[in-house]
Amino acid sequence: MGDQDLPGVLVSHLEGPYGICEDHAEDLKRHFNLITMQDFLENKAQLGPKIQAVYIWGGRPAVSQELLHSLPSLKIVASAGAGLDHLDLGLVASFGVKVANTPHAVSSPTADLGMALLLAAARRVVEGHQLAVSPHTENFPTDYMGQQVTGATLGIIGMGNIGYKIAQRARAFEMKIVYHNRKCRKLEEEEAVGAIYCERLDDLLQQSDFVMLAVSLTPQTQGLIGKRELRLMKPTAILINIGRGLLVDQDALVEALQTGLIKAAALDVTYPEPLPRDHPLLGLKNVTLTPHIGSATHQARRQIMENLVESILASLSGLPVPNEVQLK
Repeated sequence: MGDQDLPGVLVSHLEGPYGICEDHAEDLKRHFNLITMQDFLENKAQLGPKIQAVYIWGGRPAVSQELLHSLPSLKIVASAGAGLDHLDLGLVASFGVKVANTPHAVSSPTADLGMALLLAAARRVVEGHQLAVSPHTENFPTDYMGQQVTGATLGIIGMGNIGYKIAQRARAFEMKIVYHNRKCRKLEEEEAVGAIYCERLDDLLQQSDFVMLAVSLTPQTQGLIGKRELRLMKPTAILINIGRGLLVDQDALVEALQTGLIKAAALDVTYPEPLPRDHPLLGLKNVTLTPHIGSATHQARRQIMENLVESILASLSGLPVPNEVQLK
């Protein structure tokens, strides 16, 4: 079967920093005729009717009303990862198009990174590395101290797949776990990790030594952590964000870190990404930053691709779509 006989799938690019994983291209081409945004824009009339799915990787391509109008045969938008804040779900639903994502493929690696950031910030790993390799270091100071993780209280905001896996990992560190969520987990799930539900976010913030953001970005959660919330946290507390940058008022966070309102922050996400090179967060010693790599393992990225392929093929065959997002 030639490429032209395969279902058309729209992708952002096939290579480069905004393209799909190059390791995945050959696997995808076995199932689909991959059409890049550039090729589509140069020949909308011919290619538009052939596209039956949009394959979103790294938030691209953007799905706009104009694009949806240009794709009369579109059946599904398949988006890598768990977050859906880059999609207008109501708009997509209004065109009768399904949406699928890959929440399970990203949950373990993102939870791993959340714990890595917690540990790195607590024990000042980045600062310690810089001290250890500096050509100016003549001795190691005996008063180089971090925060103890074992026995500390971890507050998890957002107890979905990722939040719960973080709790499982934190339990191995003998941490006391409290969490805030739209609703309680089942009693047996709470007991399995020793988690205590906090109905009020304020209660979680006031008692936590570490605050982990693992919640989705929605209009309700944007700016969830601002000046008021940072003031409620302990001065020894560390904020970790593996959700989305816009969950946090970044200006308020900078001020809190500069004035000692909280001890430190570890962020896999910011806004924008990357930050401008003169942004104050980049110059603070009590900040650990990673480049939005929650799901960035070879194993997870391959699982994401395979999940997306499975969802697209199911949709095109009229079968139940794995990981379909309920739009109503």
